[in-house]
Amino acid sequence: MLIRSGIAAAVFAAISAGCTPAQAPKAAAINDKVYAVTPAEITVKGAVVSGALSEMKVVERIEDGSGRVDQPARLTGKLVLTNVSKDQSLRLLGGKLIYIDTQGRAIPLEDKRTEPTLKASSPYGAPERLDPGQDASQPVEVEFPVAALKMKRLKEIRLELLYIPSPYRQETMNFGVSITQP
Repeated sequence: MLIRSGIAAAVFAAISAGCTPAQAPKAAAINDKVYAVTPAEITVKGAVVSGALSEMKVVERIEDGSGRVDQPARLTGKLVLTNVSKDQSLRLLGGKLIYIDTQGRAIPLEDKRTEPTLKASSPYGAPERLDPGQDASQPVEVEFPVAALKMKRLKEIRLELLYIPSPYRQETMNFGVSITQP
């Protein structure tokens, strides 16, 4: 009887060990490699709109140990556009960022990466409208060319902004009225 119990326990242990799923290998840790952009804040003024790009940094996600790139470099920051015109309202349609090298040429993105574009829209999906003196801000998170990460290769970031200007007028009308007693 003792032998049967021992054999049954051994068989049960073998079956249990065979049915237990194997431990999954531990996934390698992914770390952010952050590149500082200097200056971290830039303000540029145009004829009817000024722009400020702040809190800029480039983040690349790297797998620990192997050094494999998990997520290619991306530029993050905050864009603030201000209508500096006195008499024009602007309907913002969008924009595009272009990375310029030290020779004044655009630095292309690698294959299968999306062009760094900006969409300007209000919370309701309509294009953002800026009246004189108003500003609009939005977060920026766009693809960044790996070639621009090389030291002293990137000279400037160009923002090509697409907007529709329209004349803006403010008029005052006075209506002469009087109140009569009942």
